[in-house]
Amino acid sequence: PVSVAAQNCAAEKAGAFTGEVSAEMVISTGAKYVIIGHSERRTLFGEQDAILAQKTRIALETGLMPIFCVGELLAERNKKNHFQVIQHQLSVGLFILPESLFKRVVIAYEPVWAIGTGVTATPYQAQEMHQFIRTLVGKKYNSSVADTTTLLYGGSCKPLNAVELFANQDVDGGLIGGASLKADDFIAIVMANINN
Repeated sequence: PVSVAAQNCAAEKAGAFTGEVSAEMVISTGAKYVIIGHSERRTLFGEQDAILAQKTRIALETGLMPIFCVGELLAERNKKNHFQVIQHQLSVGLFILPESLFKRVVIAYEPVWAIGTGVTATPYQAQEMHQFIRTLVGKKYNSSVADTTTLLYGGSCKPLNAVELFANQDVDGGLIGGASLKADDFIAIVMANINN
């Protein structure tokens, strides 16, 4: 069972936005998912939480399942602001959704300081943040929604650390970037998730 995902979609349903790919264009390819709010979109393209909220709503209305990315910079973690950063990103970007729509969202925690750097959050750090996110979802909606929300870890996940990361109670899988380009590594990561 394999599904196709897009790495982004436009913040508008339709119109003269040359170069943009609308959610309707994405779903017309047979894709079922779309990544929204990846750190590169936030930093390189200046996408703010309000725009990401708009993209999420359009994706959902079109029938796509958003994979909504959240994550903190190294400076924010070092200042011990990482929980506040994630809470803000979720509050503005996702928690505006009614429960019926929120249930169709996947959340990916990507510590920005660990994306493509070779540095990975420790299993403890990953579990701590995933548990925090699940708690926030429970407070906003309810424990049933929190328990069934899929939470992924992204950020230099590779075969050597996948088993430990996926063994965490609140880590449901991974959003794999660079390691997905190496077939053997990607298969090993998939097997680590299946075996947990």
